[in-house]
Amino acid sequence: MQQIAIFGFGTVGSGVAQVIDVNCSQIEKAFPEGIHVKYILDLRDFPDSPYADRVVHDVDIILNDPEISVVCETMGGVEPAHTFTKRALEKGISVCTSNKELVAAKGPELIRTAREHNCSYLFEASVGGGIPLLRVMNTSLSQEKLTRITGILNGTTNYILTGMESGDRSFDEMLKDAQGRGYAERNPEADIEGYDAARKIAILASLLTGKTVNYENVLREGISEISEADFAYARAMECGIKLLSDAFLDDAAEVHSVTAPFLVSRESPLFGVSGVFNAVLLHGNMVDDVMFYGRGAGKEATASAVVSDIIDCAKNRGSWIRVDWADDAAAMAPAGNDRRRFFVRVSAADEEKAYKVFGTDITRISAPGMVGEFAFVTAPVTEERFSGMASEIDIISRIRVY
Repeated sequence: MQQIAIFGFGTVGSGVAQVIDVNCSQIEKAFPEGIHVKYILDLRDFPDSPYADRVVHDVDIILNDPEISVVCETMGGVEPAHTFTKRALEKGISVCTSNKELVAAKGPELIRTAREHNCSYLFEASVGGGIPLLRVMNTSLSQEKLTRITGILNGTTNYILTGMESGDRSFDEMLKDAQGRGYAERNPEADIEGYDAARKIAILASLLTGKTVNYENVLREGISEISEADFAYARAMECGIKLLSDAFLDDAAEVHSVTAPFLVSRESPLFGVSGVFNAVLLHGNMVDDVMFYGRGAGKEATASAVVSDIIDCAKNRGSWIRVDWADDAAAMAPAGNDRRRFFVRVSAADEEKAYKVFGTDITRISAPGMVGEFAFVTAPVTEERFSGMASEIDIISRIRVY
C-alpha cells in the first residue's frame, strides 16, 4: 500500500479522498498495491469528517515521513503551495496538482526539480478538469506534431453564457445564479475576466511548444460586457457566443494565443458545448482535428483527474515521468498581427460612417426587435488595424468571429 498526503482539504482535496475510497477496487485494478491517504494538511480541523484523524497542521510531519510517496497539492494559489511542492520534490516525493495558478507561474521550475530528484510533477487536472487531455497529448498523440489547441476551458463562463443564450437572462442574473450553485466564486474576476482560461491556454501552449508561454502575454478579454442584444444578433446569425481560448504555431514557430468571447458558428463542434462542460480541439499534422469533451470543473471530475496522476506517480515511484516544458520563453507573435473578422454594433446614425471607416465589404446583420442600431461583420482584419478603425467611431459592442 503506497501512502500519500493531501495538501489542502477544500473542494478538490476532499474529492480526492472520496475518489480513492469510493473507487478503491477500481484503483487496485490499475495499481494492485493500492493507495491510502495517510495525512491531510490544512489550517483547519474537520471534526465531523471521516478523515478527521488524518489532519495535520505541520507540513514537516508529512515531508519527514519516509512512507509518503506522493503528495496531492490542492491548496490553490502560488504560496505556500510553491514552497511546499518544491520541498516535497526535493525529497523525491512526487506531486500531483489541480492548481493552474501555480502550474502557470512555476511549472517548468517544478518539472525540472522533479527530474533532478527522480520523482514526478503532474498536473492533468489544472487544465481540463475531468478531461484527460494532457495524458492523451503525451501518449496517444505523442507521434503527432500538434500545431493548434482551441477550446472552452472555463465551466463558469460557459454556464453563464449558456444561460444568457437559452434563457434570455442578463449577465448579472446568470452570474448570481452561478454563484448560488457554487460554480462561481464570491469574487468571480478570475473566471469572468478570462484570467483562469488564459492561464490554462498558456499551460497548453507551453506543452505545445516545449517552452514557456507566460499567461500575461495571452491576449485576454472577459465576458462581462456581453449583453442580451449580442445574443439576439448571434441567434440571427445561427451562432453562439463562447469564451474561447486558442493557441497555434505559425510557420515561423511563433505562438499566437488569445482568450476572448467569440461568435461560434452552428457548424463548429464547439457550438453545442453548454453549461459547465468544457471541450478542447487539438489539431495534429496527420490526425487533423480531435475533440475532447467533459466536465471542466466540479469536485468529483477534477478529483478524478488528480487521482489518475497519483496512480501514474505511484506506478513510477523513484523515476521521472517525462514532461516537455522548458524554462526558455516561447517566441510570441505580436497579438496585433492576428487576423480575424469582428462583429460590430454601432448606432443607426453612424451607418454611413461605418462604411467609410470599415469599408464597403462589411456584411450587414439584422435581428428581430433590434432597432436604432447598425450591426455588421467586418472583412478579415488584424487586431491592430481593427483597433485603429474602432477608435474612429463610437462602438456599442464588438465580438470576434471564430
